Amino acid sequence: MRIKQLAVAGAVITGILAVPAAAFADDPSPAPAVNTAGTSFLTAVPITADQPVQVGAVTGDYLYWQFNAKAGQRPDLTATVTLPDKGRSGDESWIVEVFDGLRRRQACVAGEQSPVAAKDAAQVTLGCRLRQVRSWAEPQDGDPLPGTYYVRLSSTKLPEGDLGLPLKISLALATPNGDLDADQGELAKALVPNNQPGTVLTTPAPAVTPSAEADESSFSADWLPDFSGRWFWTAGGGILAAVTGLFGFSLTRRRRRI
Repeated sequence: MRIKQLAVAGAVITGILAVPAAAFADDPSPAPAVNTAGTSFLTAVPITADQPVQVGAVTGDYLYWQFNAKAGQRPDLTATVTLPDKGRSGDESWIVEVFDGLRRRQACVAGEQSPVAAKDAAQVTLGCRLRQVRSWAEPQDGDPLPGTYYVRLSSTKLPEGDLGLPLKISLALATPNGDLDADQGELAKALVPNNQPGTVLTTPAPAVTPSAEADESSFSADWLPDFSGRWFWTAGGGILAAVTGLFGFSLTRRRRRI
């Protein structure tokens, strides 16, 4: 009987210990830190919200990252550039830019997008908060839509002698939710069209009717060019040049006779 009671108590204790373990197992593990950056839109490094980004670079580099945004979110970026302690010879201008999947530059509604770092500054902080991502928009609008966004960090103006100095850059991305009921709609098509490079698009040939064949066999003036204002200007210019040449030639001949 005692052995049975001990077995039951052991099972209960094991179940109690297994509950926290399962809870910890269900918790999503934090995303690993990113220590690289792309050099173009095609090589942009993917990042997620609240993922630490620590990158070593040099002055003059163009750094690219990409992230996904959903409808209702308001992406907020903060970049800190740690400048070199020695070797700088002047002020530096920095800029952070955000582009959507169609390479359209998005406006920043908050944050210091293009600050200037003084010669003796230790670091410079940049920020860009996008407008709320909409679920739909008119074709002519440039509103942010769900999809992939690209971040570009670069220096726009700096002394030429400072090129190549080492830098340390940290980037933080947050995607808080805005007013989810601000717009009601649905995106009809993907933001980036499904391109197929190298595929030849073929169109069906028009049906040929007996009347069309008869028209082709008859005489037509399709080979004649379409006369437009360019033809008249070209002909007029040629005639004017010929008259001017003849007049000049006549003056030259007259002088020789004298």
